[in-house]
Amino acid sequence: MRQIVLDTETTGLSAENGDRIIEIGCVELLGRKLTGNNKHFYLNPERDSHEDALKVHGISNDFLQDKPKFPAIADELLKYLQGAEIIIHNAPFDVSFLNKELELAGLPPIKQYVSKVTDSLMMAKELFPGKRNSLDALCDRLEVDNSGRTLHGALLDAELLADVYINLTRGQNALVMEVGSAAGDGGNIAVIDLRGFELPLLLANEHEMAAHENLLTDIDKASKGKTVWRVLESA
Repeated sequence: MRQIVLDTETTGLSAENGDRIIEIGCVELLGRKLTGNNKHFYLNPERDSHEDALKVHGISNDFLQDKPKFPAIADELLKYLQGAEIIIHNAPFDVSFLNKELELAGLPPIKQYVSKVTDSLMMAKELFPGKRNSLDALCDRLEVDNSGRTLHGALLDAELLADVYINLTRGQNALVMEVGSAAGDGGNIAVIDLRGFELPLLLANEHEMAAHENLLTDIDKASKGKTVWRVLESA
């Protein structure tokens, strides 16, 4: 499956009130692997950034003056996104800006070009209820190195989010592993079926049990005492 991790930087917080996109960063994943086929655009928004937005992204109005306007890059961007699943952190925000830019360019909304939009923020909230789920918080929690992120940047944030997404969704659907490569073995792929191995049973220690109980407590608080295990306990 082809997936594109996408991020934008904008002049402010409201596309409907006239704010515009100033930067778009895209990172391609194929089979959950980074391909290096990324896209990055700076855009002239034809307006100044709000002071608070400028503090976030640090992209000056003067820097953007000679950059292309959105219609000039729209075809290239849409061809790149065509048919892919788009992964965005807090997707409604970025999608609202993309749709406004497309509308101003006389083009259909983004959903007509892509197969699906996935909101990684909603995924994180389901996995870590009651926790902070900003990109920085997830990088810390999932051990993704974000030491180079002093300011927000669309391409850097998309690269970090790609790592975060892979960690959020990591797992193995079947105990079958393919080894070898076409270059190294003449195209023959050896398949090892791990189901024949006897796997050891590792029990949780006291520290892990305590951490698990704390997590259950946090989930219970987030659901206001409506979790199934608490209901069963009280019964």
